[in-house]
Amino acid sequence: MKKHLNIRITGKVQGVWFRDSTKAVANQLGITGFVRNEPDGSVYAEAEGIPLNLDQFLEWCHEGPERASVENVEVQESEVLQGFSDFVVRKKGIFGPK
Repeated sequence: MKKHLNIRITGKVQGVWFRDSTKAVANQLGITGFVRNEPDGSVYAEAEGIPLNLDQFLEWCHEGPERASVENVEVQESEVLQGFSDFVVRKKGIFGPK
């Protein structure tokens, strides 16, 4: 059974290839969703997949790519699946306030 997670990652997570690295890890794990930079300097992601793969994905989010320095990862589980078809990098500001 798939789960949907809303994830906010703070620390030195912009300008360090965090979004592209997140997409690569998500693709390896078969996770769908998106990742984007936020105006406050954090990175926000929504991810859907089976619990085991999501656990591995979250482990990676706590580390990030080599140049990142992750301070905190906030995770909220949502009851509603979005049915994403793949995992994409979104540019901030294009998709409204969500």
